[in-house]
Amino acid sequence: MKKLLSLVLALVLTLSLCASALAEPVTITYAHFSGAGAQEETLKKMIAVFEEKNPDIKVDLQITGYDDYFTKLATVIGGKNPPDVFEMNMENFLAYMLRNACADLNGLVDASSYSEGTLAAVSSDGKLYAVPMSFSTCVLIYNKALFDQAGIAYPNDQWTWADVQIAAEAIKALGDDIWGIYQPITYNEFYKSVKSNGGSLLNEDYTAFTVNSAENVAVLEAMVKRVRGEGHVQPTAEDMAGRGDWDLFQEGKLGMIITGIWAFPTFTEKCSFDWNIIVEPGYATKSTFFFANVNCVSPSSEKKEAAARFADAMGSDPDIVQLRLDASWELPTIADQSKLSQYVEVTPPANRKAVFDSMDFAAAPPALKESGAASEIINNVLSTLEMNDISAQEALDDIQQQLEDAGLL
Repeated sequence: MKKLLSLVLALVLTLSLCASALAEPVTITYAHFSGAGAQEETLKKMIAVFEEKNPDIKVDLQITGYDDYFTKLATVIGGKNPPDVFEMNMENFLAYMLRNACADLNGLVDASSYSEGTLAAVSSDGKLYAVPMSFSTCVLIYNKALFDQAGIAYPNDQWTWADVQIAAEAIKALGDDIWGIYQPITYNEFYKSVKSNGGSLLNEDYTAFTVNSAENVAVLEAMVKRVRGEGHVQPTAEDMAGRGDWDLFQEGKLGMIITGIWAFPTFTEKCSFDWNIIVEPGYATKSTFFFANVNCVSPSSEKKEAAARFADAMGSDPDIVQLRLDASWELPTIADQSKLSQYVEVTPPANRKAVFDSMDFAAAPPALKESGAASEIINNVLSTLEMNDISAQEALDDIQQQLEDAGLL
């Protein structure tokens, strides 16, 4: 009897193991846009790496070009048939987060893999609503030759915007068509800059606009001073005479420029002078505008654990990170900079490490369901300030009223 019982138990165990071995892997759907076109093969290699390391999960890639992606995504989510994982850029991510379309991933993702600033940008009320996947950011790029001519020290990590102003005035004094700084007066530059002065375009629970606060007015006054104030250290459109800010920098006529890291190849090729970068200075603290793509998980997904494991791997798996670096497809958001030596060691700029340091100061766009309409209202007013003599306070009062009248909250 005991022998028979042992045989039965052995048979049950064998059948159980066979059933497990034969069990179909979980299939998750992944909606994606940024790999469409040039990076599609890289994306497929990344997914293959994940599937090899996670044989219990298969990924059904649903790739759509940027122009059609967000319309298609809104349609399938509105039709109650969302993908398990879906890619977002920052602006659209915040709108979806506010619409409760992104699951809380706390406990499902290894947050220690990612830089502090990027995690803050995809979190709210202590909840993690996305996994940072890739980014590009903006830095302050400076012309070392103009600093040498002006007899002033190069920018460093302790610089504030007050230091930028002093240096810009010294560089502007070198000649009529020499300029100290270029930072456009735009929605993106404004919301990012006010954060470093303790300001914001919204209150903490996103229920009211705070555009015309004292902290915000002080920042806009400083931005306007550069183009309209005494010293006139930043060129107007008239001063630029059809040239772009990159043109001025490449010609050696601009001391400092706030622009993206995508400028590095062009400046390396076309600048005949030495240049370098630092993390963008701030007012009371630092803040940096950045472009990021993130992966979200649908709250209604029945495969959240598998979906979160995939989203996490796409942002932090070492082999997937290496594929991204090899393809020069933006940059990974991982915290461990030792894994990024391949990128950091390329010069110029010599201080390429600042690209990753800047992520600790990443400023997310304001969390608005109708971000496009809000940015249009704000840009329409800001774009007039170069030549319009209204005060910063008057401009922000106007924007505040227009946003409230439009009912965008």
